[in-house]
Amino acid sequence: MSLVARSEVVVRQLMKRKNWAAKEPGVILVFCIVGAVALLLFGLFIQKKVST
Repeated sequence: MSLVARSEVVVRQLMKRKNWAAKEPGVILVFCIVGAVALLLFGLFIQKKVST
């Protein structure tokens, strides 16, 4: 398969993709909340280690 044909296949596959995040905003919100809580807990853990 030539490089041009391969790149055309890749472009077509990318164009077929739908915006999953726009269809599932609740899942993205949960990921953000879980990530924020994880960062908060990690920060508290680091702060406790540094202060001791």
